Amino acid sequence: MAAQKSLIQESQQVARAVRLIELGARMAVLEAETDLSHERLVRLHREVTGKSPSKGQLPYSTDWFISWQPNIHASLFLNIHQHLDKACALEGVDLLTKAWELYRADVTALGVDPMLTITRAWRLVKFVESDMLCLTRCSDCGGHFVTHTNEWGTGFKPFVCGLCEPPAPAGKSRRSGGIH
Repeated sequence: MAAQKSLIQESQQVARAVRLIELGARMAVLEAETDLSHERLVRLHREVTGKSPSKGQLPYSTDWFISWQPNIHASLFLNIHQHLDKACALEGVDLLTKAWELYRADVTALGVDPMLTITRAWRLVKFVESDMLCLTRCSDCGGHFVTHTNEWGTGFKPFVCGLCEPPAPAGKSRRSGGIH
């Protein structure tokens, strides 16, 4: 006799998937973070959004998180994520959604559109978990920013963040996603 799936656990999985869909998560995130079948997730996506889920590859480059403005957004999100991880007993996907909602609220309160989607935030967490990216302390301001793992730990030169030393054309407009 096969083990029966708990209705409560299944309901929690559906609720989690609905929340991720409402936040704009792509199918790969839904499939990785829930036990629901692909077909069920597609039906759920159509029911929640009224349209089929997006197709195509997920962003996979660590370099996106290192470029100037995305780095500021990614660093804000990851600092929130790591703080919540230490302060709260949340499961991985619930920690992700709570941290992303707080990130979105923070940047929106500053009058800036979030650059980091829930899918990119999920990918960032996966990169950190696989030790490809990490937070590195800025030697000027003391803030912690996303960098490639082991890039700045060599002791040859101190890490200075993009807020302390922005690139020459950086921050020219609020529309471009800069946090002022």
